[in-house]
Amino acid sequence: MAGSSHGHTPAAWTGVIIAFIGFCAAGAFIVMAQPVGFWASMAVVLLGGVVGGIMRMMGLGQPKGVHPVHQVTEERETASAKG
Repeated sequence: MAGSSHGHTPAAWTGVIIAFIGFCAAGAFIVMAQPVGFWASMAVVLLGGVVGGIMRMMGLGQPKGVHPVHQVTEERETASAKG
């Protein structure tokens, strides 16, 4: 994905950082044999996805048409329609 802007948004960074913290905490709680802490940490992982999704809906994510993959697909569809 070199040269793309995939994931370079506040929504993506925030969601991934929250999920990463939850993932690390869950790993620590597994080693300490603390199931309640593990499940609480897994809730934090899910919270990261929810927060990222909400931020994207608020306009802090990447618009669909900006990503190069969408542009290539549109160009191919246009070329095949003319074809």
